[in-house]
Amino acid sequence: MSLASRTRPAALLAVLTVGGVAVTTWAYGSGTPAESATPGATLPASVTEGTVLQVVAHPDDDLFFMNPDLSRSISTGIKVSTVYLTAGESDGRNEAHSRKLQDPVRPADHAAYAEARQNGVRAAYSQMATGDRSSAWQRRSIPTAGGGSAEVDVLVARPEVNLVWMQLREARSISGNNPDSLRGLWDGRVPALGAQLSSATPVEPGFSYDRDQVIEAIAGVFAMYRPTTIRTQDPTPGLGRAGGIFPDHQDHIYGARFVQAAAERYAKSTDRPHFSVQNYVSYPNTSLPPALGPQAAEEKLGYLKTYAWMDHRDWCGSPAGCGDRKTATRPTGAGWTRTIHYSRGDTTSWMTEGIPGRLWAFAVLDGSMAYWSRSGTEASWQGPQFLTGTGMDAGVTATRLPDGRVAVFGTRTTLGATPREYGRQVVFAVQAAPDGAFGPWHSLGTPDTGDVAGISAISAPAVALDGAGRMTVYVRDSRRTLRASAQQTPDGAFGTWESLGGTGLQGDPVTATDSAGRRHVYAATTQSVLAWVQKAPDAPFGAPVPTRLPATTGPLSASAQGDGVSLYFRRPGTGTVATSLATAGEPVPQFSQVTEAGGEGGYGSVGVAGGLLAGRASAGTIGVSGTADNPSWYQSQMHYTGAPAALAAQDGTVVGAVLGLDADLHVTTAPPAGRRPPSSPWQRAVPPTTGAAAGRAGSGSQQR
Repeated sequence: MSLASRTRPAALLAVLTVGGVAVTTWAYGSGTPAESATPGATLPASVTEGTVLQVVAHPDDDLFFMNPDLSRSISTGIKVSTVYLTAGESDGRNEAHSRKLQDPVRPADHAAYAEARQNGVRAAYSQMATGDRSSAWQRRSIPTAGGGSAEVDVLVARPEVNLVWMQLREARSISGNNPDSLRGLWDGRVPALGAQLSSATPVEPGFSYDRDQVIEAIAGVFAMYRPTTIRTQDPTPGLGRAGGIFPDHQDHIYGARFVQAAAERYAKSTDRPHFSVQNYVSYPNTSLPPALGPQAAEEKLGYLKTYAWMDHRDWCGSPAGCGDRKTATRPTGAGWTRTIHYSRGDTTSWMTEGIPGRLWAFAVLDGSMAYWSRSGTEASWQGPQFLTGTGMDAGVTATRLPDGRVAVFGTRTTLGATPREYGRQVVFAVQAAPDGAFGPWHSLGTPDTGDVAGISAISAPAVALDGAGRMTVYVRDSRRTLRASAQQTPDGAFGTWESLGGTGLQGDPVTATDSAGRRHVYAATTQSVLAWVQKAPDAPFGAPVPTRLPATTGPLSASAQGDGVSLYFRRPGTGTVATSLATAGEPVPQFSQVTEAGGEGGYGSVGVAGGLLAGRASAGTIGVSGTADNPSWYQSQMHYTGAPAALAAQDGTVVGAVLGLDADLHVTTAPPAGRRPPSSPWQRAVPPTTGAAAGRAGSGSQQR
């Protein structure tokens, strides 16, 4: 029976509604109500809370590209679920690529190979959650909101860990032109995409999805699990080699676009918690420096060896096999076990001060720009409130204008009514008056004007002001060069996108202005860092200058320091934080000897301000360092998403901020002046109240 038709009887809709509620209770147990706190009471230190949902194209995409974030989340005991869009059936042969030529070729069995990969994934999750790869699972078929069925697996020993198998047919090729694929369905080349069920699934055969039904099915899973953090792959990885449009697997790209569309649909509901979205780099990790330290990389490899069924022992009793033997050939992937990279949301410049004492923090929640504000060191933060508009991508930059107004910049993805209308543009909004309401969004378009394939990989924007208060926006384009657009007059229109050169740029550019008013812009490559530094205030930039700094893991942070700018980055292979001071010398800028910021390694961006450093430790939690002469790192018990921000307010107080996995703003402070002791514990910026703590789960979008 095919359920590709978009017309579904009312009786079926009622069954789906009841089924969704039942699965939520069955999958996660009864749970406990959220505790409330008295307004104004001393808040406890922040710990990891929330519900995390990964959505990937294939079984193992999460293990290769989202770990160690995935295993760290499971270790906290919060609700963690993963959705696999396709069956990952490939060529239907569960055999290592090292098979000898004289060995007999096994007949293709797509259902059995899909089952073997499921067995391997269940084993890896069991190991991550319980330490025992053979820990039992309960498997069940559920109806989906898209009119088909999905398998839901619940780890019996840890029922907060779930796996959801959509079991759609995969493309069976990285870039081949196969219409029966997520790509073909997205582009409208096929009316529906059928299922490829695994051999032991409890799901009954006989369904397919059209484009809208896939979106509806994924949105229905969101409604079932109510995530506060959604992790997915990169829908726009940029250009491939020689200008090709597939630097990544087509299922990764188009699966992530279906997730974008589903998240946009889910955001329109009101009975849900706020949520953020984190995108992960997949195949392009091959060319990027290793971001993980040895211990984290070895742990990640261990889970993949479990998935790959390296010992080949029949511990699971499945005729299909207990894991993915193809991965056994090279469980490290193409260097993937040594790294993790975020394709968006690595910017640390999302907090600023407007009028003196008024702090503003921004993040994308529910696809819209959210903000929190605080007036005075003793006042509580307020928020989140929302600017109008949807489609916002992770990655925000905020800046203060000379009169105290705040401007916020980001990028916005337009899904469009047709595949050719899919695209991304840079947008910004500015307060109409100091400390006032924000005006409408304005578009700066995109430097990728020839992006007919919809692969625009423009970075998050970096923003700098000149002496007259005119803003300039810097982005990395899809060809990995630096582009800039500048205001002609303060509060005036922006000019066209100018090319500033550079090649092979990675991540987001960063900018800072030294005490003489000279702007510095930096961007990482796989080998080092390129610099654009003005020789005098408001002078034009020349060609990019090689810094001769060592390779970095990608994310950079820049902070003005006297007549120079301190650049912070992580060292590949260890994840330790290092720094170098850049000064505008002649004929090229000068860089001091690289020094270490102390502490153990980690990964991701580092927020920097007033001697405070905040970043992700190897354990996945947020860590904060002391001052430069006391660079000890202090870890919290809280995991977060995106990148940390840090700000030295005009009164001397230093504030650090992160967006937790619970989609709440969490902050810490260091006292002004003198030698700073370790920062205060991380706490929710907005104290929960009797109604808010219990009602956060239903807060939805009513504040827009």
